[in-house]
Amino acid sequence: MAEKILIRNGRLIDPANKVDREADLLIVGEKVAKVGAVDIECDRVIDAHGMIVAPGLIDLHVHFREPGDEEEETIASGSAAAVAGGFTSVVCMPNTNPPIDEATGVEFIHRMGRQARKTFIYVMGAITKNRQGVELAEMGLMAGAGAIGFTDDGAGVQNTAVMLCALKYAAMLDCVVAQHAQDDSLGRSGVMNAGYNSTVLGLPGIDPLAEEMMLWRDVQLVRKTLVRYHAQHISTAGSVKIIREAKEMGLPITCEVTPHHLLLTDDAIADYDTNYKVNPPLRTQADIEALKQAVKEGLIDALATDHAPHLQSEKELEFLAAPFGIASLECALALYIEALIVPGVLDWPGLLALMTYRPAAVIGVKKGTLGEGDLADITIIDPDAEYVIDADKFVSKSRNCPYHGRRVKGRVEKTFVAGELRFSAV
Repeated sequence: MAEKILIRNGRLIDPANKVDREADLLIVGEKVAKVGAVDIECDRVIDAHGMIVAPGLIDLHVHFREPGDEEEETIASGSAAAVAGGFTSVVCMPNTNPPIDEATGVEFIHRMGRQARKTFIYVMGAITKNRQGVELAEMGLMAGAGAIGFTDDGAGVQNTAVMLCALKYAAMLDCVVAQHAQDDSLGRSGVMNAGYNSTVLGLPGIDPLAEEMMLWRDVQLVRKTLVRYHAQHISTAGSVKIIREAKEMGLPITCEVTPHHLLLTDDAIADYDTNYKVNPPLRTQADIEALKQAVKEGLIDALATDHAPHLQSEKELEFLAAPFGIASLECALALYIEALIVPGVLDWPGLLALMTYRPAAVIGVKKGTLGEGDLADITIIDPDAEYVIDADKFVSKSRNCPYHGRRVKGRVEKTFVAGELRFSAV
């Protein structure tokens, strides 16, 4: 007989169903059985007084490094980090070694995700073979194996004709195409934002135009094809303007933003700390303000971590040689609270919408809701818990986190995946 779990006295926030009230929630087996007053005997009762009970968080952009760089992260360790951060579903990027550019790779990621038995794992396949931007990968076969979209993440598709073909194929497959927008003719050799700080530090810069030029080009391709298109980790005020205009035209374009592009500027690189080296790079305060305004207006469709773990030995290389990326799955929620709730950009329902049903809609899956009969993916959050981020205690294999030692507020207490408790803080 299916186990009955009662979560009672919590503040239930289900943005998709416009619910924000104190309510009990009954889990029977894998599903939500009832929302409201529950008065039956249960196998387990969890008192969520003072807590937020929300749909399981969804992250559209993670790097779990397997296959090829298992010393940095594995699907098992990344999945454990995900549920510790409150994420019940994540989307793995294909820039592994070798890349996920054929059906067997997609099947491998899914199999390893099932074995890890933590979070739901979704996969984006590569747009082009070996992510080289020259020849389309086997998109149809990958979609048949379960890929929910395509991206050459870490590399923008430079050839316009190739990108147009990719969009046409995606239309036939009803899959989203996601783009790491960067015109390499303007940004290939850069390691930080091009501007005053890069000049002072003597480091090659990535001009904001590198992102904006490719994003503008892709908008023209979407105008022609009307294919679902997702702009990954936008980082500039110019990109916000392009997205705004595209959405005003009614184009099927979505976008995401990361914690670091909402909190950190290129001033952080003054000491050449490679933990702040990311791609797209940290920009300026004016860009942060534009991104926050875009969030407030509803232009941003998803908050994504771009969790990018690396070995300490790699991050200890000189700035030019060190890899791009920040590991942030386990502290992302608290960072979003600091960036968006504390300054009043969003309230809790608004924040959770960007971390639940709205990212689910981007990839075309029915998740991120807590109605009766829905899958019981649930995150319980203590919004008032204060703590100091300690990267040394991360479940993730990697520690390349610039937020180490930062005092934050808001902690994930429990994470249920398909009705099963997969993480508990105590």
